[in-house]
Amino acid sequence: MTTATDALIRSQLADLGLRWADRISWNAPAAALYQEAVARGEGLVAEGGGLVVSTGQHTGRSPADKFVVRDSTTEHSIWWDNNRAMSREHFEALRQDFLAHARLKSLFVQDLAAGADPVHRLSVRVITEQAWHALFIQHLLILPADRVGFAPALTIINLPSFRADAARHGTRGETVIALDLARGLVLIGGTHYAGEMKKAVFTVLNYLLPAKGVLPMHCSANIGPLGESAVFFGLSGTGKTTLSADPSRTLLGDDEHGWSEDGLFNFEGGCYAKVIRLSKQAEPQIHAATHSWGTVLENVTIDGDTRRLDLDDGSITENTRAAYPLAAIASASTSGRAAIPRTIVMLTADAFGVLPPIARLTPAQAMYHFLSGYTAKVAGTERGVTEPSATFSTCFGAPFIPRDPAVYGNLLRSFINRHQVSCWLLNTGWTGGPHGVGQRMPIGVTRALLRAALDGELDHAPMRRDAHFGFAVPMRADGVDPTCLDPRQTWPDGLAYDAMARKLVGMFVRNFERFEQAADAEVRAAGPAVQIAAE
Repeated sequence: MTTATDALIRSQLADLGLRWADRISWNAPAAALYQEAVARGEGLVAEGGGLVVSTGQHTGRSPADKFVVRDSTTEHSIWWDNNRAMSREHFEALRQDFLAHARLKSLFVQDLAAGADPVHRLSVRVITEQAWHALFIQHLLILPADRVGFAPALTIINLPSFRADAARHGTRGETVIALDLARGLVLIGGTHYAGEMKKAVFTVLNYLLPAKGVLPMHCSANIGPLGESAVFFGLSGTGKTTLSADPSRTLLGDDEHGWSEDGLFNFEGGCYAKVIRLSKQAEPQIHAATHSWGTVLENVTIDGDTRRLDLDDGSITENTRAAYPLAAIASASTSGRAAIPRTIVMLTADAFGVLPPIARLTPAQAMYHFLSGYTAKVAGTERGVTEPSATFSTCFGAPFIPRDPAVYGNLLRSFINRHQVSCWLLNTGWTGGPHGVGQRMPIGVTRALLRAALDGELDHAPMRRDAHFGFAVPMRADGVDPTCLDPRQTWPDGLAYDAMARKLVGMFVRNFERFEQAADAEVRAAGPAVQIAAE
């Protein structure tokens, strides 16, 4: 860094309140950050060149420690039922203590962007105390072509060594992720988990973009050979990454996108893939990325002598992750932009064995299932879970939704109606019975049905109306046994299926009660219609 550059960045940080830093690394390239991380003992070099790091006790996000400043700007715009409030006074105390804690530390600054569409792009400055965090966020966000005159609209200060004081800062404990939306400032402390930075940016975009008529989405997206794009909503374990990473289609992105009147655009410039038990055969491109130079590998087991990775080892956490630039995926888009989607796919892994492998949704049904955000946990995944349990995460991303879900749902339905988008519910869960009795939906069936939906083949297939959920279910599809399309026929006991279907319907109905007032009559009528009393 030149003397003039050093003076400029120190002046800008001083304006923010950060003074007396020991050393400042400003917009260092990936190689310099990689070398610095190794030199500082922040990570180990793996065979192939990945950087293996530990996130300590926090091996995932801490949603209960995430706060939004409640003030005149946010009082009537935040969905407070879903977001924890922090007073302005508590945040100011936290900010001052953050600034004091940063004194005499080495700071790594990265000036980046979120949003491939320049019209809706957010300039983001990330200030960290760890080189590997700076490398991670450089991978995940977008490197601006020109940083001259860079003016951040959002600043993130990430100090893992900081410890919050519950009494002084209004937190639950020592960990804190605090968002001041009015000031465009995020403070992250008490956690080494790098995903907090990425999701903080997503949360801010989820707050800002709806006011511009842009729908922010927690989804993957890809593009067909004729330029037709598709969006894949889905919670963890539903196949969102696997199904969107189709070698015959161009990957737009694996996690966060915006939908404007001009089309789709990726928020990010990289991927943050879950890699536990990653298969080279099933996911060759992602597997190759984990063994590539510069990839940041969180909590992945590495042999101390050979430096080989053991992706099958979940002893530290099942949430092992790899962060790498999109350029590591050969089939990835270079522009990060695509046309308005022709198809929307909502993925669910129904462990109750009730939902059909695919169903067509009307715009109202699409909004209903978007607001519901359903999937299921299976027995044995968590302590005390002995049978399948329903999980509902509104908009398929409740932890990152600052506004009322109806805001996003209405935008989605409006886009679907105006552009006549085809909507499908794809079940990658169980068939022939619930988890423990039936079997997982064959991946060949799932891929065949997805391909038929994306190619338009199912648009002309004969349909039946599902007796429990009311959506249209194809009665045949090329290469798929017709029996598989009707889940009741796959169960050995039809009456047992009916009982399980009523049970799942009841879960949907009870979950949707919190959206009853926000949803209009058409959307309310689009839900399942079986009497709960019949359970």
